[in-house]
Amino acid sequence: MAAPYPSPTSTWRNNTYESLSPTRPELSAKGKTVLITGGATGIGAETARTFAEAGSSRIALVGRREQPLLETQAAIQREFPGVAVFVAPADVTRKSEVDAAFAGFLGGDGTLDVVVSGAAVIGPFEPVGEVDGERLIDTVNANLRGALFDAVVVNVSSSAAHVNFGPGLAAYSVAKMAAVRLWDSLGSANPGLSVFHLQPGVVDTDMNKEVGGVKALGNEDHVSLPATFIIWLASPEARFLTGKFLWSNWDVDELKTRRSELESSRMLNVDLVGWPFGDTSFKAGWSSD
Repeated sequence: MAAPYPSPTSTWRNNTYESLSPTRPELSAKGKTVLITGGATGIGAETARTFAEAGSSRIALVGRREQPLLETQAAIQREFPGVAVFVAPADVTRKSEVDAAFAGFLGGDGTLDVVVSGAAVIGPFEPVGEVDGERLIDTVNANLRGALFDAVVVNVSSSAAHVNFGPGLAAYSVAKMAAVRLWDSLGSANPGLSVFHLQPGVVDTDMNKEVGGVKALGNEDHVSLPATFIIWLASPEARFLTGKFLWSNWDVDELKTRRSELESSRMLNVDLVGWPFGDTSFKAGWSSD
């Protein structure tokens, strides 16, 4: 279909497709350990199921509500009985609960290969202070020390981070932009860590229902699209997009044809465009002079 928003690819996707298939050998998650916040329902639950299909051996589901977590756990283990699914009821704004979730899942010396940060709130008048991503990220930083050279983080963000949708979503927009910068800071401190930011699309989730549902938001995207896009981001095929802000609607085959251009430029980064910020030779930092 025609892209309803500006797009770097001529093809605009609303559903998953062969290049994102978790059965592709190139996207295999065999043996990988994955932790998903907001993993009880919606995009998080579908992402967990898709990682199981791709061969992940251990998956942790973190969320505030225990019953939906248990239901998702049971559904995945029925379909993929060889996958160990760990459930951790936790509020990501409470550091002690997130610490306990990591400790329970990883133990003292476990490693983590993929983090999908999907926990969020979206209420139009949600105070910014209630979206405390910094505590989660501090905990991830502490717990990823043994796997930082080969770990992937997918920050499930929103177009609201870089598109002004008006004052009703101001707090949500600020929180999402702050999370982009926090994850980028973690990536800068750990060069071997691949961090991606993702606008997941317009999916019929509980959060979107809070703001009028998919009909009010525009074209509906199937929940499998962001889930499989995340699988692709966790694969070596997507490494050239590390640090980029991406939309799941963009066609990955077209993105791959632009690898050299995207990899060597600040295109698709959240930046101020123009000299010297568009100059890849420019290095930020303080001078001692």
